Amino acid sequence: MPRSAGHFSYLNYMKIAQRIVLTVLIVSVVAACRNREENSIKKVELIDEQPSWALLPFDKMDSVNPLLERGNGVFFCPVRKDTVQWEEKDVFNPATVVRHDTLFMIYRAEDSVGKFAGTSRLGLAWSIDGEHFNPHPTPIFYPDNDAQQKYEWEGGCEDPRIVEDSSGRYILTYTSFDGTTARLMVATSPDLIQWTKYGPVFSGRYRDVWSKSGSIVSDYLPDGRIVARKINGRYWMYWGDVNIWAAYSPDLIHWTPVPYEKDEKPEIELRHYAPLVKELKIVLGPRRKKFDSDLVEPGPPAMYTDKGILLLYNGRNVPDIGDTSLAEGTYAASQALMDKNDPTRLIGRMEQYFMKPDKHYEIQGQVNHVCFIEGLARYKNNWWLYYGTADSRIAGAMMKGR
Repeated sequence: MPRSAGHFSYLNYMKIAQRIVLTVLIVSVVAACRNREENSIKKVELIDEQPSWALLPFDKMDSVNPLLERGNGVFFCPVRKDTVQWEEKDVFNPATVVRHDTLFMIYRAEDSVGKFAGTSRLGLAWSIDGEHFNPHPTPIFYPDNDAQQKYEWEGGCEDPRIVEDSSGRYILTYTSFDGTTARLMVATSPDLIQWTKYGPVFSGRYRDVWSKSGSIVSDYLPDGRIVARKINGRYWMYWGDVNIWAAYSPDLIHWTPVPYEKDEKPEIELRHYAPLVKELKIVLGPRRKKFDSDLVEPGPPAMYTDKGILLLYNGRNVPDIGDTSLAEGTYAASQALMDKNDPTRLIGRMEQYFMKPDKHYEIQGQVNHVCFIEGLARYKNNWWLYYGTADSRIAGAMMKGR
């Protein structure tokens, strides 16, 4: 029997009502998912930009930058046996240390003569406000007619980091360059002026493998001193300029690189010279699609904290495999956190840089698009970060007391 017109209208009404309810439910669910996703993204972005363990934020000191530029100082080079304008070409990549309430900066300077048109030596400058520096007229550390000349000439002595030991002796890690191989070296001083060189930090087959950038795990004390700290009876250091590796030492002079355990192996592509040391454990490596896609390199001495070991580091970009918004070869800075009981275990890492080249003196120079952090100081109740710009000048950033 055919359905009546009234029954047909009722059925249509019920179907339309069901569709309306279903549509409302779908819209509500989609909106809720979007809200959850947006909230999640906001939380991730906040964590990525400024995790609770990171030392942030730093503001570039635009009113006084660059803090130090090339000079006209004259120095008699004992190896060349002639006078040179030792910082005529460029000054960059500074380390910092607080001594007797004064902030000292040890920086790399290049002349413009010789095989490489630039032998590197280390200069010294001092400041009582963190912003204005007075350079010493001659270098305080340089290639000499000594046992290390074969490693240091004629490329020179580069890229210092400096800490103290428990007795107040200064421990300097630096890079020597003989024209073929860069080697991580160590020296000590009681006063930042008189130095004793000990040669390469590594022995055996690692003595002649490319190595750079020694960042010793230290306590940053309230009085400004940076004092090397033992963990499980050993001193620790991060090093390398492709990947970041780790090494340990009983005395801050002789160091042993950390190898992989028997069941461990590299989890990333081995780039540049890394295949030569494929047995060494990578504690921090480059990341594809990021600002640090090509290489990573330690910055200032690593900081021991209650939350872990804070490592400020430098990363270099290659747009083809990295961040397409950054120029080829851009050096930008970021931060990572290691386990305070196991310095080889990464437990946190910023997804983005906190500093990149955006000033004219950071973008143009001997090497374009470079902010290379190397000196960190706790001074006058503030944090001061010093960096090389375009391998040509020195600039600073500051974070108010924390």
